[in-house]
Amino acid sequence: MGSHTTDSTDSANPLPTPVTRAGQDGLAALLAAPRTALIGLDFDGTLAPIVADPEQARAHPGAVPALAALAPEVASVAVVTGRPAGVAVRHGGFAGVPGLDHLVVLGHYGAERWDAVSGTVSAPAPHPGVAAVRAELPGVLDRAGAWHGTWIEEKGRALAVHTRRADDPEAAYDALRGPLTDLATRHGLIVEPGRLVLELRPPGMDKGVALLEYVREISAGAVLYAGDDLGDLPAFAALEKLRSDGLPTLLVCSGSTEVTELSDRADLVVNGPEGVVSLLRSLAAELR
Repeated sequence: MGSHTTDSTDSANPLPTPVTRAGQDGLAALLAAPRTALIGLDFDGTLAPIVADPEQARAHPGAVPALAALAPEVASVAVVTGRPAGVAVRHGGFAGVPGLDHLVVLGHYGAERWDAVSGTVSAPAPHPGVAAVRAELPGVLDRAGAWHGTWIEEKGRALAVHTRRADDPEAAYDALRGPLTDLATRHGLIVEPGRLVLELRPPGMDKGVALLEYVREISAGAVLYAGDDLGDLPAFAALEKLRSDGLPTLLVCSGSTEVTELSDRADLVVNGPEGVVSLLRSLAAELR
């Protein structure tokens, strides 16, 4: 572990102190044995600011430099996202960056995987229900009287309906939840609620499952995970289970007033993607 006082970045951005004892223990374990540590990160709302059009989302300008400084010091950095892995790589700017050899992207909640070493995406065949839902979804939205501005995001292995740009985002979200759940159920899919978005996707994979499998794959000795939305709750639950089994963990919430369920369970709340980047920089400085 590097000096606590001589690095200028470290002194400018001191490591924040988790509010829980378990979080403090998790951070201490990560700092004591970083080469066995896993840094897990959501993408949207955590590494990238939330924007009205997800296609315009890009990683915070400081994210890649911070990750490139931190990744060589730890066992692995895993971006765990509901987006297709390739989309997250492009929007994150992760490909071909020196220092990011230890980075993987677990896309579609772990159904897809991109790693920096090979630069390729591996994935199984898509669930047949996704194609059926894709064909029916416009009609369902029309019959539900979806508000102007509600729109469908094509995610390949899933579909997402966004209401953030609707005339009344909350009302549109509430009105669509039932019909979309019925549609998903008919075709063997589930609905994952989020921040003014309802995602229809195959069951059996979530960020918790993806994170647990990767933790076991690399035999991580400590895990930090940062997220911002309801889809990150399974990752928090997975780390809480690992913690109860004796593995040191640190749960970080990329602060949002929209999702208090996550901040209430976090060991550490930071100020959105800017705060996440600051945390990553501070960790890198501490470990150099």
